[in-house]
Amino acid sequence: MPGTSFELDPVQAAFNIGAAVRWLDFNDTWLAAEWGHPSDNLGAILAVADYLSRRGEPLTMRDVLVAMIQAHEIQGVLALENSFNRVGLDHVLLVRIASTAVATRLLGGTRDDLLNALSNAWIDGGALRTYRHAPNTGSRKSWAAGDATSRAVRHAFFALKGEMGYPSALTAARWGFQDVLFKGNPLRIPAQGLGTYVMEHVLFKISFPAEFHAQTAVEAAVTLHPQVAGRLPEVARIVIETQESGKRIIDKTGPLANPADRDHCIQYMTAVGLLKGTLTAEDYEDDMAADPRLDHLRDRMEVVENTDYTRDYLDPQKRSIGNAVKVFFADGSATERVAVEYPIGHRRRRAEGIPILIEKFERNLRTRLSVRQSESVSALCADAARLGETPVRRFMEWFVV
Repeated sequence: MPGTSFELDPVQAAFNIGAAVRWLDFNDTWLAAEWGHPSDNLGAILAVADYLSRRGEPLTMRDVLVAMIQAHEIQGVLALENSFNRVGLDHVLLVRIASTAVATRLLGGTRDDLLNALSNAWIDGGALRTYRHAPNTGSRKSWAAGDATSRAVRHAFFALKGEMGYPSALTAARWGFQDVLFKGNPLRIPAQGLGTYVMEHVLFKISFPAEFHAQTAVEAAVTLHPQVAGRLPEVARIVIETQESGKRIIDKTGPLANPADRDHCIQYMTAVGLLKGTLTAEDYEDDMAADPRLDHLRDRMEVVENTDYTRDYLDPQKRSIGNAVKVFFADGSATERVAVEYPIGHRRRRAEGIPILIEKFERNLRTRLSVRQSESVSALCADAARLGETPVRRFMEWFVV
């Protein structure tokens, strides 16, 4: 387990790594008809690759990177035209599917092994989104992906031991996944097939620990902070324009029960940005949430769908995540309307984002590793050729504390 001295079996390691990716707020994001975080699959990939490397298999970090591209592509392409959230299923379903496929391959599974493992992964059904929405929003959303990726590793091992599969797991009338859980709709696979599209277009969470549909709203709020912070009692109305997906899943009014509830509320995140000019993980805790100025701002917010943002969000050539914020005061004056179409983690802002992403990486390394270890890991990761040739076991040893 990176950053610790724990040595675990692959199933438990997959859970721990998958959960740590989320708890440490270092996950990437994919937004389409379904959304999710393809980096969740690293739980299965890294655990299985380390397990095999320790058993003498000549796996290198290039193998890990190839597996990550494959998992990103499987999860992301399935998300392009299949909306599981619309039938109440959580996106970690796709983590289980992608991780099952890649883990089975890494373990040396045949095509039949892959089919058997994947059919069982689909038969598992899907976690409900209950824990992501009021009034039940809770901390399970931070370990649900770890659960999914560990379940995938278990299915992979079962298949390698000869566990049977189910040929019509998806399509069986009445009892298959499509009829039982997908309202009879067929799973759709885009004509583009599988390549490297998702990894090339994935979104990095860089500036703010915020649900991604609100990243640009927070950026707009931070821009407006100097104009608003000194006039909070005068704020009469705040208009937030967002995409349909953002309005559907993070437009929340009324009491917010806990940090997990707050980091999925566009009004709360925007209010913190207006009030403080920043947003950190600590801002979701009870001490900050008790500040009455946040509720003063939230009570005056109106969240509306901007159909242009919805269209561009779904446009494969853009994949924008636009938001706009404008604040109106009691005397009739108003701020400018600040619109941000692409968050800093978007492909269109790579030149701006990558240096900040690297700085975030190095800063987080130093919270767990010694200065010498941190510098060694940073140098290794900056050298693509050397990184690719590094045995997985050797790479994991850099992270032992």
